[in-house]
Amino acid sequence: MLLGLLTLLAGIGQRTIWAPSETFTASVPADAAAAPLTVIDQKLRTLHDGTVKITVQGDGNFMLATGRPDDVSAWVGQTAHNTVTGVSGDEKSLVVEHADGEGTAPNPAGSDLWVSNESASGELEYTWTPPADGDWSLLLASDGTKPAPASVSMTFPNDTSTPWAVPLMVLGSLLILGGIVLALLSARRKDGEGGDSSYARRARARNAAPQSQAPSSSSSSSKATMAAAGVVAALLAGSGTAAQAATPSPQPSGSASSPAAKEATGSPVLLDAQFRRILEQVSSAADAGDAAKDAAKLTDRVGGPELEIRTQNYKIRSQVGSYEPRMPVRSTKLLTTVVTSGRDWPRSVLAVTQGEGNVVPQILTLVQQSPRENYKLMETTPLQPGTTFPNISRGGTETMAASDKSGLLYSGEEAMSGLADRLTSADSPFKDKLVEGQSSPYIADTLSYQAEVVKAGENGNFSFTHKVVPESTVVFRTSDGGALVLGRINFGFEGTPKAAGDKLSIGDDAAALAGGKETNTGMVLSFAESMAVYVPPAGSTDPMKLVAATRGLVGATFK
Repeated sequence: MLLGLLTLLAGIGQRTIWAPSETFTASVPADAAAAPLTVIDQKLRTLHDGTVKITVQGDGNFMLATGRPDDVSAWVGQTAHNTVTGVSGDEKSLVVEHADGEGTAPNPAGSDLWVSNESASGELEYTWTPPADGDWSLLLASDGTKPAPASVSMTFPNDTSTPWAVPLMVLGSLLILGGIVLALLSARRKDGEGGDSSYARRARARNAAPQSQAPSSSSSSSKATMAAAGVVAALLAGSGTAAQAATPSPQPSGSASSPAAKEATGSPVLLDAQFRRILEQVSSAADAGDAAKDAAKLTDRVGGPELEIRTQNYKIRSQVGSYEPRMPVRSTKLLTTVVTSGRDWPRSVLAVTQGEGNVVPQILTLVQQSPRENYKLMETTPLQPGTTFPNISRGGTETMAASDKSGLLYSGEEAMSGLADRLTSADSPFKDKLVEGQSSPYIADTLSYQAEVVKAGENGNFSFTHKVVPESTVVFRTSDGGALVLGRINFGFEGTPKAAGDKLSIGDDAAALAGGKETNTGMVLSFAESMAVYVPPAGSTDPMKLVAATRGLVGATFK
């Protein structure tokens, strides 16, 4: 009974005074090397089941950003940094690995790679929850030049299971019960021996039998003890199994070969909220530039053909008030997005919007050239009236090299080259291979305009060229196995007087760029054409289709 009482108390103690804490906290060692960046490995978030809380203390302002592990690694690049990779055996310290490298980095705050960006001054308490499925790492920094905050602690859920508590309580109760049974049996035996009489002796003699037929009180107590021992053994065996099952299994390391890493390689490069934030910033920059007719306000978020077109548009409008402005860039009324699942750079994404001032929906092509650069608007291409935008998975799609023809009727290069030839010549071999809708005659209007200029040019000889800019071509796989090809074509319009003394005149818009309206030596006009073509999958008998198109004057010079 005493042994049972002690065992019972031991079981109760495991659930009360000896119960493990619900959490434990580990901190970065005080002697950890200083570095401008600190990465917190994604596997720490899933080291124990439950929510992880992070406390950071530092001097001045700092930030904590959330991003995909490969994005964080790409942004860090060759910069010296610390990586928090795990927890020490005594669960008191965080394991920190230091990597030497460049002493400073740009300020990571505001990078388009981050799904979220927490800013703080002095202290930050952060609850680490994943913004979406897959792996997520954290990046801690001051401003890229100062050391990242060194005081970092993480509070993890603890294993509060007590697999021995219930078995000990059951075992203690059985031992106490066994003690009571043994005591009762012992008292009965003594009581029987003290009241012996001749009648009792005769009764025992008459009822004497072999030991196997009538067990004595001592054998009964022995059997009770053996039964109790059997129960104890069974409980011990069961509790051992329970203890073994409660032991947490090792977590995956998160290496490139792990399932989590493989999953990340196919994740869309932007989440919806991330995309909307970027699009709002692009739209704000375009609005500021358009309102002030100042291209300097565009440069943070607009580049490539779109920057060139808008810059020249501002210049022309400053002299020709009637010149039509470029269609505004709107982040409202987002009709659809197209996001690549390719993890390499440059990364291209599309938005189709139709906000205020957009007569028709327009495709916005945004490109991120490298990890430390933000997305920039490279082209705005209005959809052709009556044209349907191809169906492309919003969960991420494949981007293809311009030369890649796998699964396609034509490669991106072939599609753009075919379109350029189709715009140049009315008898192009692609006349029946690339068509447009009846309500959207961009190709027909272009060919008609060129023919009229040549016919009406009494004083000059005129020629036209349409040449693809190869580095601008972007190809997205569509849901039906085809592709949407986007890119720029340079449209050249060249004129030369037929005879000495003949003069050629240009419009007010071109004159604003050329510095005059007439020439007797010749002139060259340059337009940037932003185009989008749908290419059917291999084996299809359908022609390619012009989806979106526009042009903008970017240059005018006299020979």
